[in-house]
Amino acid sequence: MTQYLLSVWHDRDATPEDIYPSAQERDAAYAATGAFNEELQASGNWVFAGGLHSPTTATVVDGTGTDVVMTDGPYSESKEQIGGFWVVEAADLDAALDLAARGSKACGGRVEVRPFHGE
Repeated sequence: MTQYLLSVWHDRDATPEDIYPSAQERDAAYAATGAFNEELQASGNWVFAGGLHSPTTATVVDGTGTDVVMTDGPYSESKEQIGGFWVVEAADLDAALDLAARGSKACGGRVEVRPFHGE
């Protein structure tokens, strides 16, 4: 089995209220994501997962030069940032894409699929 990173993307400036306009929508998405997580665990695809705080909470650490430089905020200037992720094991890319489609539906966000090196 190959491990894949399923990254959930959202607008960098989106607040939880932008993503889920009502408490009912938020609660439904959280419940659907929780159910999807339970399905991943029961099926043996689960490795681990996590939701991330806003990109504004990020600190970039650059140790490539003589001095270590730390900068507040996200490294990327892009409009979209990672909001959460799953690491899963899947038989092949098609199986990983199916998991990503189910995860996307559950959380209400777009999901990028990438295999890990060495798998």
